[in-house]
Amino acid sequence: MAELVDVQDPADARLADYRDLRDVELRKHLEAEHGLFLAEGEKVVRRAVEAGHRPRSFLMAARWLDGLADVLATTDAPCYVVSEGLAEEVTGFHVHRGALASLERRPLPTVDDVLGGARSVLVLEEIVDHTNVGAIFRSGAALGFDAVLLAPRCADPLYRRSVKVAMGAVFTLPWTRLPDWHDALASLSTRGFTTVALTLAADAVPVEEAVAGVDRLALVLGSEGHGLSPRWEQTAERRAVIPMAAGIDSLNVAAASAVACYVAARR
Repeated sequence: MAELVDVQDPADARLADYRDLRDVELRKHLEAEHGLFLAEGEKVVRRAVEAGHRPRSFLMAARWLDGLADVLATTDAPCYVVSEGLAEEVTGFHVHRGALASLERRPLPTVDDVLGGARSVLVLEEIVDHTNVGAIFRSGAALGFDAVLLAPRCADPLYRRSVKVAMGAVFTLPWTRLPDWHDALASLSTRGFTTVALTLAADAVPVEEAVAGVDRLALVLGSEGHGLSPRWEQTAERRAVIPMAAGIDSLNVAAASAVACYVAARR
């Protein structure tokens, strides 16, 4: 069972995993260096532990102990019990969901391991906003997609904001990073997937038409600003667009992914 440790000093070195959570660049460096990630909120902490991620420690206000008692009973990691004011001082924001956990990252699986048995996968290129990445994972998981592949420069799905927005879907939906950006879509084609790029290209057809009759689908999404790179747009086997009205030409990539996943799930 987790050891409950009362902490009253915000400078306590044992709280290092939770310090300055709003400093994105600092957190990227710290989490990569120490092989950790953070989960926030009772539901997300529970899902991370249930998915097999090993806790390093927990940080929470006393009123959250009962709600996570069963989770704390499964580990010998320390649980630092702090006031809500101290938690805000350490993390840099009001932890309104009450509980945080620091967990160990696992080695990423291979592309073949992630794609084994998959019929529908999402492929993300240079989506750099953590909120968008988390929302795409949540939509993919909710609408029956089997896996996510990320280009090397995509945002980290295990960054705290991504995990929170995804409501833990990053723990249940298999994912990994593509080792070869240049030939990534061609490699998926050789594995039996039909690559369908969501784009405003002139030859794009409505997404319902693009995914019709496709067995193994790789739905390809581009960055928040300029969309897909010319390389990926041109090497995709099909190009698809979500028809728009009222003079709007596109949606935020997270919203577009939800629409496209819904359509693709009913192909």
